[in-house]
Amino acid sequence: MPTSRPRPSLPVCIPIMILALALAGCAEPDTASAPEYTRVQIPEPPVSDEARSAMEADLAAAEARLADNPDDVDALIWVGRRTAYLWRYHDAIEVFSEGLERWPNHPELLRHRGHRLISVRAFEQAREDLSAAAAAVEGQPDVVEQDGQPNAAGIPTSTLQTNIHYHLGLAHYLLGAFEEAARHFGHCRAIATNDDMRVAAADWEYMALRRSGLHDEAREVIAFVTPDMELLENHVYHRRILMYQGLVAPDSLLGRADGDVALNLATQGYGVGNWYLTEGDTTRALAIFRDVVAGQHWAAFGTIAAVADLARLSAP
Repeated sequence: MPTSRPRPSLPVCIPIMILALALAGCAEPDTASAPEYTRVQIPEPPVSDEARSAMEADLAAAEARLADNPDDVDALIWVGRRTAYLWRYHDAIEVFSEGLERWPNHPELLRHRGHRLISVRAFEQAREDLSAAAAAVEGQPDVVEQDGQPNAAGIPTSTLQTNIHYHLGLAHYLLGAFEEAARHFGHCRAIATNDDMRVAAADWEYMALRRSGLHDEAREVIAFVTPDMELLENHVYHRRILMYQGLVAPDSLLGRADGDVALNLATQGYGVGNWYLTEGDTTRALAIFRDVVAGQHWAAFGTIAAVADLARLSAP
């Protein structure tokens, strides 16, 4: 299996027309083969040279492990994951597709390919992969999913099944199927084993329910969240929920004063924009979505959701 592939030469921006095609969907793909989707050019990741070098070293180690263990599906998965951390999403999708040719319907391969199909805005194909992954693990024991980019405590907060349903909820959300999205986020929250994952799932579940017009149900979903919860990593989602509860001012989450302004806009800004949208202030929501999309964090889920909403809300 080749360890490197040329980058496609395509425009950096994602035209609304291309996104509309992704939103429209396509024929059901064979999950054992490479999905057909519109390839987009991906910008360089906003990381330091030192961080990039470390990620490249991690990828080289993963490739060496796979070369020594060519029949180890876990080794192949880590090559795909390490490739994706460098924002080489098309290459990562190819790695997972090659794996699925050998191990059809493998839930972890489908879960990771589905995630990276979301990254490249191929939402319908992502939904197909993640739906197949959910079916493959139904009734099976759950397992902790190791982090490739661990939090400061070095403690994983998610599992294979919570990640499948979280990303499947996201795929539905990006396609505008908000009630179905809420169902999967709710399942993720229900089976989560820690508050980090519960808070992350509840945030998206709340947004999906509000987009469905189910405002009372949305408030019930986040009732368990308190200001003094101790989390390992999902502080952004926690603060967004405190905003939904009326405990934090919406514009205080846009992060213009300190820290990584672009990342704050991508991660917190989408939630703020969505809140304005569901409160009826479409003008303010669209302005925030545009700010989010203009940022450098192209791959953040908040950025992707803002792109999808701008396409949907701008449609005739």
